[in-house]
Amino acid sequence: MPVINSIAAEADTLTAWRQHLHQNPELLFDCVKTSAFVVEQLKGFGISEIHTGIAKTGVVAIIDGRAPGRTIGLRADMDALPMEDLSGTEHASKVPGMAHTCGHDGHTTMLLGAAKYLAETRNFAGRVALLFQPAEEGGGGGKVMVEEGIMDRFDIEEVYGIHNSPGDPEGHIHTAPGPLMASADEFRIDIAGVGGHGAEPQESADPIPAASAMVQALQSIVSRNVSAIDKLVVSVTQIHAGTAHNIIPGTAFLAGTVRSFRPEIRDLAEKRLREIAELQAQVYGCTATVTYERGYPPTVNHLEQTRFAAQVAREVVGPENVRDDIDPIMPAEDFSYMLEARPGAYLFLGQGDTPNCHHPQYDFNDAIAPIGASFFARLVETALPLKS
Repeated sequence: MPVINSIAAEADTLTAWRQHLHQNPELLFDCVKTSAFVVEQLKGFGISEIHTGIAKTGVVAIIDGRAPGRTIGLRADMDALPMEDLSGTEHASKVPGMAHTCGHDGHTTMLLGAAKYLAETRNFAGRVALLFQPAEEGGGGGKVMVEEGIMDRFDIEEVYGIHNSPGDPEGHIHTAPGPLMASADEFRIDIAGVGGHGAEPQESADPIPAASAMVQALQSIVSRNVSAIDKLVVSVTQIHAGTAHNIIPGTAFLAGTVRSFRPEIRDLAEKRLREIAELQAQVYGCTATVTYERGYPPTVNHLEQTRFAAQVAREVVGPENVRDDIDPIMPAEDFSYMLEARPGAYLFLGQGDTPNCHHPQYDFNDAIAPIGASFFARLVETALPLKS
């Protein structure tokens, strides 16, 4: 059961869709043109049940099979990133400061490709819910769609998604049961001292040494507070202070991210970060105010659904091209909210040796779109078989 011939024959069409989306990126919940394009294609496939305005610009479309049965959800994200497109391609972004540098244009294309095939064949018993989601890149669009009731409203029993994977061999599919991607929290530490003349530091409470000490001490959370068996990342990604070479500033701030997999490790990291920041500030005669925001939860695959999805993947791309035991990775994904609401699985589709996601020269590999579309289609037909 390799890549579906009729989907492979649509490769040029899929490429045209994807490159159109790439040229016209939109951010967060403002995927107005993107969702309009999606709806236009879905109507062209003969799909009549299309729901818009979910999570502002999200789209849910329903395809009925040839017989009654349960409902499987398939999700694709639609939003781009606030950065420049330096890919140098003819289909590069036409919108300054916006670029599809994570491949959501490709994800949307793969789900559209599967939708076209499933709408034409309907070779399954039950229903498919096509979930086109805005605002994965920081907006939590997946959470909003769940909170707006899509799982209950459309009777979705299981849900699946795919993300492209630069660096993995083209067409290979990788996944694993259990924690697959990390939670993503943000912190900011505002340090208040007493400013003064750079030549007379004894008259000041300098926040810069306090900030420097904090950066070093925060690394001890990973190395000294958490077992080496547990995965945790604490990264300080911003340091801001000062205006001139001869002025000791009165304030400084640090900011960064915390990534983990287990709730208790997440709690520990926040607790220790607050303690370290506040006490280190005191050592230098300063005060610290910590703002800690919990972001996406870990993406946790369900065992039965992951094994099932991996088996479908083997039938599409060959057993030698599938791994179902990969190690978790530290990036986050708001598909996590859908997996908290329903059983399902998230998978990675290799796109070869390309720049990584979020790199300004990244571009989705159009050659893998028929593979992803075929996987989605076969998953539905396998999960919802017609009785002979």
